[in-house]
Amino acid sequence: VQLQASGGGLVQAGGSLRLSCAASGRTFSSYHMGWFRQAPGKEREFVAAINRSGGTTYYADSVKGRFTISRDDAKNTVNLQMNSLKPEDTAVYYCARTSGIFSGIYYASRPSNFDSWGQGTQVTVSS
Repeated sequence: VQLQASGGGLVQAGGSLRLSCAASGRTFSSYHMGWFRQAPGKEREFVAAINRSGGTTYYADSVKGRFTISRDDAKNTVNLQMNSLKPEDTAVYYCARTSGIFSGIYYASRPSNFDSWGQGTQVTVSS
């Protein structure tokens, strides 16, 4: 399975972007999906995750209320709607998938729990 993230770009603070991650293969609906980000000089950090049914979502405190994760299994995509963007949201955003344990944010937010990653898309928020 390959993951291809898109939708990044340059936006002013307060603006919005919608990231998409397209997955190849027929088993997309079997996987829990997540978005992570990595700013220069910083470790990769959790942003949001959604379980395979789409009924459970998790968010980092820093994006709660501003970002929304969703999935469309018919199109094999997972999306991240980002509103009220801040300069500190600037990072490369990665999508990832896991078939591992996903019960609770402890597991949903751990990069080591995800076994396949997309190439990343740059998001830059200017002040």
